[in-house]
Amino acid sequence: MKSTLSKHLKINQLRLICAIAEHGQLSLAANEVAVTQPAASRMLSDIEQSIDAKLFERHAKGMELTLIGRRVAQRAHNMLVELRDLSRDVDEMKRGESGVVTVGAVTGAAVGYVIPSIRQLKAIAPKTEINVNVDTSDVLLRDLVAGKNDFVLARVMPQFDASDFEIRPAKSEDVRLIVREDHPLAHVKEVSLRDLVSLEWVMQSHRVPMREAVNNAFLSAGLQPPDNIINSTSLLVMISILVSSSAIAPMASEVSDLLIGRQVGTRLKVLQLREPIQMSPYYLLKMKGRQLSPVAERLMSLVEEELKRNQRTSGGE
Repeated sequence: MKSTLSKHLKINQLRLICAIAEHGQLSLAANEVAVTQPAASRMLSDIEQSIDAKLFERHAKGMELTLIGRRVAQRAHNMLVELRDLSRDVDEMKRGESGVVTVGAVTGAAVGYVIPSIRQLKAIAPKTEINVNVDTSDVLLRDLVAGKNDFVLARVMPQFDASDFEIRPAKSEDVRLIVREDHPLAHVKEVSLRDLVSLEWVMQSHRVPMREAVNNAFLSAGLQPPDNIINSTSLLVMISILVSSSAIAPMASEVSDLLIGRQVGTRLKVLQLREPIQMSPYYLLKMKGRQLSPVAERLMSLVEEELKRNQRTSGGE
């Protein structure tokens, strides 16, 4: 690649590279960057001449990145995200506002650490606009890579390259089994997993860590996992089912503490399990080489402090 490449590539060319990489079709990419298809074709030809290398292989069904093209597209995407963030930061400074931050988290981490950190940030920067995305780890990481999340509390999923992230330790999640307050097992001092096999459950769908942790606990005890299950990703739906039936719902300890605590006061109770259930740990993640805005950096620091405080009060995990 020529050393003068940085002098030749323009923002619209970077946008075109990213658009072709995303859609795999020159016509769709041309529409996205608001140029005609012939103009897009000429623009791509100019780019490849400047780089002295092919970025895409043309096939009957579309266009596929070459090895060099993959690297250029990745860098182009990062530069566009940085330029977007720079523009946002400048606008915020002009308006005298504190800025915008978007954090993603799995449910337990959002309840236990993100929300307390947001309260602290709002106390010192009340005009800050804060977006919280709660989802599964694969969605959170996908949106982190795409620049939709500034940082996340999530697990590193196998379909992602861990070397793309700055990874800081966070926490392992304990699973609590929640039932309605007058459930037949609610006041039993020690409940065995064997007592729960045939009962009704409400939990997240297959291939999520919570579901896997529950299934593994039953298998480790020599039991078949429950098969009388209502699947839902909605906490509100889970609570509605719990209070109106004899169903059991696995939840992260931070979520169960919130629901059963005085501030919310749902008529729910945690089963006293003989065999503890624990999920794999999640981490505090940001993209390598991507500069956070000052307000995002501040919120991430507050989240990290909350995690450390929890580790100190619980004796470390």
